[in-house]
Amino acid sequence: MPTTESESTPETSAAAPEQEDSPEQAPSLQTQLEEAQAKVKAWEEEYLRARAEMENLRKRNAQEVLNAGKFAIEGFAEALLPVADSLEMALTLEQQTLEGLKGGVELTLKQLQQAFQKGRLTAIHPVGEKFDPNRHQAVSMVDGAAQNPPVPSNHVVQVMQKGYMVAERVLRPAIVVVAQ
Repeated sequence: MPTTESESTPETSAAAPEQEDSPEQAPSLQTQLEEAQAKVKAWEEEYLRARAEMENLRKRNAQEVLNAGKFAIEGFAEALLPVADSLEMALTLEQQTLEGLKGGVELTLKQLQQAFQKGRLTAIHPVGEKFDPNRHQAVSMVDGAAQNPPVPSNHVVQVMQKGYMVAERVLRPAIVVVAQ
């Protein structure tokens, strides 16, 4: 059966809009694809920059830690230099009196104590304190009741050698005699 114009018009008119839409959609999809690719490229560049920055930061921090370890004692060493200078000067002086020598040693000891204080090095001198195995090393025990004045059991009676701490860490325990 032959088709009439009226029948063919709806088909051709329906086909025509699809063909017209396709060319319009194709550039739109192409544009969207190009925009998405540009965003991906920008994000990739941003990621690579951030990654490089993190690597540089890691290297800088590693170098700072290394330098801190190397030069951590620098301030303490600077504080000890006057003590060394005083001791060297004392050895160069001729015909020293006992009083002069004693005064020089006392001044040098003060300089040393100031250097210790600056370096946060504190002495452990625990006479009368309760024995603490984390800070004290007992070398002998004595009868606490026989001491003058009497010392309670498990307390330090005598310090044979001072201990030292750096900040809150024991550098050397105090060597002590403990009451039993």
